[in-house]
Amino acid sequence: MSILKIAKLGHPILHSKAEVIKNLPDLEIEKLINDMSETMLDANGIGLAAPQVHVNKQVMIFRVPKEADETEKVDVTKDDNIEITALINPKIKNISDDTANDWEGCLSIPNMSGLVKRFTKIEYEGLDTNGNTIKKYAEGLHARVVQHEYDHLMGILYINRLADIRAFGFTNEIENYWKKNNEKK
Repeated sequence: MSILKIAKLGHPILHSKAEVIKNLPDLEIEKLINDMSETMLDANGIGLAAPQVHVNKQVMIFRVPKEADETEKVDVTKDDNIEITALINPKIKNISDDTANDWEGCLSIPNMSGLVKRFTKIEYEGLDTNGNTIKKYAEGLHARVVQHEYDHLMGILYINRLADIRAFGFTNEIENYWKKNNEKK
């Protein structure tokens, strides 16, 4: 396995719609998923999409603890034992019009955070490396991560979905001012 170079904000691959994968199983896609997993763990991420590692294919990976929900703040970056899910050619749909704003970061926009509006409950479907269908329901953090990574495959960055343009900045400043002020309310 290899650690891959992560594309940063400003690189055009982050604004392009990724290509559908037509033939599975594919050893190159399996290797890509293994390398993406190692890259994500090395970068302390919870999700990664192929365009973020300069590969214009519809492949995304993510990890979310089973017990995480909207009310629970779990630091998944500290637990390497959480199973990594890989989805190829995913599709998502919201199953509720309910939305929530929460803070997001991105490996392609390091040291920055933004308040992003996302659907709270979704259903997603995609393929595993053998071409078998994976279909799941997600809510809370799980739904947020899947939507974030799916957006990467569509050429959309979280900064395009900010709930408030002023709620974007360096993570340490967000921690010191935005989050502390909102906790006092």
